[in-house]
Amino acid sequence: MIKKIILSLCLLVGLLTFAQEGSSSPYSFYGIGEVRFKGTADVRSMGGVAVEQDSIHINLENPASFSNLKLTSFAVGGSSNTTTLKTDSVSEKARRSTLDYMAVGLPLGKFGVGFGLIPYSSVGYKVKTIADDSSTNSKTLSSTGGVSKAFLGVGYKITPKLSVGADFNYNFGTIKVINSETNSDVESGTRETNTAKLSGVNFNLGTMYQTKLNKTLSIYSSLNYTIANDLNSKNTRVIETSSETNNVVQPNEAISFSSKISVSAGIGQVKKWLIGGRLVYQDASDLSNGYNRTSNVTYGTSGSASLGGYFIPDYSSFTSYPKRIVYRGGLKYEKTGLVINSESIDNVGFTLGLGLPITGSFSNINIGFEMGKRGTTSSGLIQENYANISVGLSLNDKWFEKRKFN
Repeated sequence: MIKKIILSLCLLVGLLTFAQEGSSSPYSFYGIGEVRFKGTADVRSMGGVAVEQDSIHINLENPASFSNLKLTSFAVGGSSNTTTLKTDSVSEKARRSTLDYMAVGLPLGKFGVGFGLIPYSSVGYKVKTIADDSSTNSKTLSSTGGVSKAFLGVGYKITPKLSVGADFNYNFGTIKVINSETNSDVESGTRETNTAKLSGVNFNLGTMYQTKLNKTLSIYSSLNYTIANDLNSKNTRVIETSSETNNVVQPNEAISFSSKISVSAGIGQVKKWLIGGRLVYQDASDLSNGYNRTSNVTYGTSGSASLGGYFIPDYSSFTSYPKRIVYRGGLKYEKTGLVINSESIDNVGFTLGLGLPITGSFSNINIGFEMGKRGTTSSGLIQENYANISVGLSLNDKWFEKRKFN
């Protein structure tokens, strides 16, 4: 198992060699940046539907799922994204590669424990404006950073059908925004650097229930509730010219997140097929900070609706590898809650994926493809058309097994 973990990390390091920033979206300027985490690669391939109590995949959407693990599981995943950013008149392309999650799940009888690290959101863009076709008169706005999440969760199986769970999340990160300006009529240019150091905790509560309708069909349900919380921001501002540097005192702020509820339900045949849906709702949250608070931007209610599932031709086939592959697909619509110039920034897309079993083990490689669009070209805004490829490794083995022979 340790060798598999080391190998998977090496593969991901190779994937992320070309990574520079976690986001290329100008919308990542607002709030805490672009929320990158959309679930593990297998869940992401089904539009975000994670309703089944899987025994070999870590479900990071609901801590109650940890109680159903039968083997020690290690999950790690990354993705590569290509985005075309377009306005009414021009378009540009941007690419990025990121690490999406790293987690370990441990079965402990009726209990299950999960812990790991998730790069939750990212800020990353560079916008340059050249005035009067002069390369000496320009304004540049750029940003880097984001928020990561370290989590520890526990699940408990009350009955074979019903599980409950909770997890603790420590959120942390730094966002840096640089606004620089050069002018041929001024002897020296200026640069303003705003830095926000973010930290805070939040808690999730979850429950999952499944039962059989008849000999072949089962129904599944999942409920997850995130308690309202604050993310504390320690803000600094530095204004520089070629001759002097000024540190401007900035007030610390609290970024407030409202409570969030996620409900999922599905129907299917165990190890054969499943189709399910997911609804997420969150009240309006105050995600503004000192450096990105503007009069034309507000934050409304957010949420999403998705539909997805999988199909396995023959889970136990010994003669045909393609019959053991898990084929996944999904549709999604997301209301991000961000409103600019009275235009809601929404996200719509579809997903496809494959679960490739590793012969001779319970481990697998999950590959997903996602295509969609976010934003709009109305009201002078930017529309993002994106294509995303994600790769996740789910490595499973028995730990702490007593040896029968020395």
